[in-house]
Amino acid sequence: MHLVVGLGNPGKKYERNRHNVGFMVVERLARAHALPDFKEKFSAVWTKGEIGVGGSRYPVALLEPQTYMNLSGDSVQPAAAFLKVEPSQIIVVHDELDLPWRDVRLKVGGGHAGHNGLRSIIQRLGTPEFIRVRVGVGRPPPGFRGDVADFVLSDFDALERSELPDVLDRAALAIEKVVSSGIAAAMNAVNTKK
Repeated sequence: MHLVVGLGNPGKKYERNRHNVGFMVVERLARAHALPDFKEKFSAVWTKGEIGVGGSRYPVALLEPQTYMNLSGDSVQPAAAFLKVEPSQIIVVHDELDLPWRDVRLKVGGGHAGHNGLRSIIQRLGTPEFIRVRVGVGRPPPGFRGDVADFVLSDFDALERSELPDVLDRAALAIEKVVSSGIAAAMNAVNTKK
């Protein structure tokens, strides 16, 4: 079983923010595979079921921590313990400032690069060795008023919103690839420049 964690902040105020792209990807995956409705547990909303890829079915649990971003680990660690999922079977989907908008990349381990959700998960799991689906949101454009935190907590602009469905689809496909083929094959497929 894989535990797929989408990172974001709970509540209407945040739902269209760049920082909530992890929630958006997890919801896209749940809809695509008609998984049961999300329920409350682990200071999160979560669901579990199977996703079908290439005629085979793979068990997954999907988790959206409701703790606010900087305490995400307080939800992920209890969920992983309950489901008996090793860090290597945890896939965390998050926004990534260091990738250009629309880029989707897979990575295992590494630091948190100032991302408070990742920082919290690393602290609570006691290891950085989990899988990350990094969804590029880019850096604030020239003339953006505010700091990086203001940028990720702002909504996608009109052009980005028109491109967002494709980005969410590609991130969901990256997760399907990890679950069905393993991380090495998935990284080869996803991280190779087309």
